[in-house]
Amino acid sequence: MILLSGAASFFVGNSYQAQMPGFASALGGISPGVAYSMLLAADAAGALFAGITLEAGFRFTRVTPTAAMGFAIAWAVSLGSFAMTHNYVVALVCLFAAGFCELSFSSMNQTIVQMKAPDAIRGKVLGLFGMSSSGLRLFSGIFVGLIGSKVGIHWSMLGATVVFVCVTLGLLYLNRENKV
Repeated sequence: MILLSGAASFFVGNSYQAQMPGFASALGGISPGVAYSMLLAADAAGALFAGITLEAGFRFTRVTPTAAMGFAIAWAVSLGSFAMTHNYVVALVCLFAAGFCELSFSSMNQTIVQMKAPDAIRGKVLGLFGMSSSGLRLFSGIFVGLIGSKVGIHWSMLGATVVFVCVTLGLLYLNRENKV
């Protein structure tokens, strides 16, 4: 779970939010400022809906590593789809889904790490989790931002999500192998 959070932070992080003005301008059709605000609001609304859903006890899935990885993949697919769409309504739906999936997988990850951390080293494990889930976001900015300046933010965001999905599928495979 620490590797999953670290990979999400390293490859994607919140770099798409920093690039949101560029995405908003590319969608066109309405004022970039309004588009930017609505795109951020869609992402936030998805996360808010996930939080309410999880807290209200609507159990759409059990908290397991497989479920967390499934939400992580869905998050990346939503962001990759967002990056490549030219339709404003589709972009809003993709970001709503991304917000929902990101909060779901990150909450599940944190819960699993907290529950499974050995008592003797709990603080160290939680510190490592915090560092990997937040501290590696610098690299997502380099990946999406720096590479984006060469190939465009749409393609760099798609590339980041594809790499993250591949890493997550590898972790999912290793998780299933360890259960046998």
